[in-house]
Amino acid sequence: MSLIGSEVQPFQASAFQAGKDFFEVTEADLKGKWSIVCFYPADFSFVCPTELEDLQAEYPALKELGVEVYAVSTDTHFVHKAWHEHSNAVGKIEYTMIGDPSQTISRNFDVLDEESGLADRGTFIIDPDGVIQAVEINAGGIGRDASILINKVKAAQYVRQNPGEVCPAKWEEGSETLKPSLDIVGKI
Repeated sequence: MSLIGSEVQPFQASAFQAGKDFFEVTEADLKGKWSIVCFYPADFSFVCPTELEDLQAEYPALKELGVEVYAVSTDTHFVHKAWHEHSNAVGKIEYTMIGDPSQTISRNFDVLDEESGLADRGTFIIDPDGVIQAVEINAGGIGRDASILINKVKAAQYVRQNPGEVCPAKWEEGSETLKPSLDIVGKI
């Protein structure tokens, strides 16, 4: 079953963010603004720090678009803090890292590998109503490119602000959109 168009399910979890005390995050924190939730298998691993560092490189641009970023693994918030303190790549991260040792969030987003108890590499773009607008899920050995999130978010924001219009493949801000109608069926 697709999660596209579904509302984020309830959760409560402890989180770490550099320069702050530990704090609680719930599904309510994903509402009222655009959010990206990025699941990854495990702290102190191999592909994961490269992805999270790459996401940090795009974080300022995402913030300019009004997007907050949350990274989630089934590790605890304590492990996130330790990893942040000991990894050059992860030490750069300014966004929130959520601990999901209960695996509730990973199950809610349907990215939990039940056998290993770890989350798959899942990225979710969530609108201000808490509704999932985009999903990307990769196998464990395939790292993601966070730069593609910028145009995906811009497209999602454009479609939300312009009902009746859609963004074609490789759409970039300022380029033409489409207005689905019988007039263009078979002419694209």
